[in-house]
Amino acid sequence: MCRRIAHLDMDAFYASVELLRYPELRKLAVVIGGRSDNQPVVLKDGNRHFTRLRDYAGRGVITTATYEARVFGVSSGMGLMKAAQLAPNAILLPADFQAYRHYSRLFKAAVADIAPQIEDRGIDEIYIDLTTLPGDVLAIAQRIKQAVWESTGLSCSIGVAPNKLLSKICSDLEKPDGLTIMGLADIPARIWPLPAKKINGIGPKLNQKLAALGITTIAELARADAGRLRIHFGQGYSRWLKEVSHGVDERPVITNAEPKSISRETTFERNLHASHDRPVLSEIFTALCKDLAKDLQRRGYTARTIGIKLRYEDFRTITRDITLSFPAGDAAAIRRAAEECLRRVPLKRKLRLLGVRASSLSASGISQSASEMRQGELSLLV
Repeated sequence: MCRRIAHLDMDAFYASVELLRYPELRKLAVVIGGRSDNQPVVLKDGNRHFTRLRDYAGRGVITTATYEARVFGVSSGMGLMKAAQLAPNAILLPADFQAYRHYSRLFKAAVADIAPQIEDRGIDEIYIDLTTLPGDVLAIAQRIKQAVWESTGLSCSIGVAPNKLLSKICSDLEKPDGLTIMGLADIPARIWPLPAKKINGIGPKLNQKLAALGITTIAELARADAGRLRIHFGQGYSRWLKEVSHGVDERPVITNAEPKSISRETTFERNLHASHDRPVLSEIFTALCKDLAKDLQRRGYTARTIGIKLRYEDFRTITRDITLSFPAGDAAAIRRAAEECLRRVPLKRKLRLLGVRASSLSASGISQSASEMRQGELSLLV
């Protein structure tokens, strides 16, 4: 039986949720990111005053943007100060992750009522196995889109193909509110002309290496000499490149995937020094450990490995981790382990990001309250 795998991607998800709250911003350039003090202000006449991107000052990054903002060249992950140079008149709204999680649960529940074989890939995207569902695949996909709209008021784009690789590419072909269905026979006409970076797994560095070899499209990758690829990328990686360029992907839709890690991190509005800004960093560090503990407890996990992530002012990023004798789940244990990791990194330069990560996860019915967390300063930040 030929597989029918759908990839559903919500359209500009965070921005679209905000437009439900602020419908007067529809068709305008809107950027999501920055601080909570960028909330709109209600004026005496009942209208709202919104912060403009040109008025932002800080180190925040874009979470997402409306399609009207993207035409100016702004994109997710871009610094807000840089984005302000491209689209100074864009509206700036702070992220509201509680609202986004709410709408994420709504759209996934709506899809599950129609097609329960779902692989959760994040807050705004899922894979759906439609193989065993009776009926025309176009009609099923249209029902799913309608159900998402009725439950959330939001649009989504769906790609349906014989595997996950192709369906993810397809879901991006006709955004927003798109629906693309294709088979293996459509690969030469619809997939091969696309840039190689459209393949999930070919990131900026790999794309740059391929471009240096004169390979910029998926068609060029499909036609590339296997031996030449093997010289530059090794046996396993070169084989994968050839397979994906021909649309080969046997990965199943995993409906009960367990997370490999859970993390919390924050980018500072200004660079912080471990000594001069010790109280601020200690407070942030404690809060990250508490939040990570709550995430673990809410999802029923403990962790054998605790790690940290630091990004210096020059953007160099380092990580350290430690494996514990016994699984940890409470904030105090996480903080102690993270402190041990900090002992192994230089803290003489200013920091722009701090993160804490839990991995080697296992299910646990025992959890301790994060309220046991000691509130003292982080002793290593001296």
